[in-house]
Amino acid sequence: MCLGIPGQITEITDSEKLLAKVDVSGIKREINIACIIDDAHPPEKCVGDWVLVHVGFAMSRIDEDEAARTLQILEELGEVEEELSAMKNSA
Repeated sequence: MCLGIPGQITEITDSEKLLAKVDVSGIKREINIACIIDDAHPPEKCVGDWVLVHVGFAMSRIDEDEAARTLQILEELGEVEEELSAMKNSA
């Protein structure tokens, strides 16, 4: 099952292609941030944002509390390890 999993954007790797590095429970991956930017929130303002990551895209911005709650629920459901494994294997 593919779920949106919380991660924090740590750097913008290519602002023209809208790519950023995200840290998802210690796993760092490059993702596309096109879905979360606009004139009020350009790429350079995304560093530090918590986002829901799904199939290589940041689908929405969330706050840190929501990220923690979501990770806790996913851990309780046993879904976090499956998603993290999928992220590691798709590198």
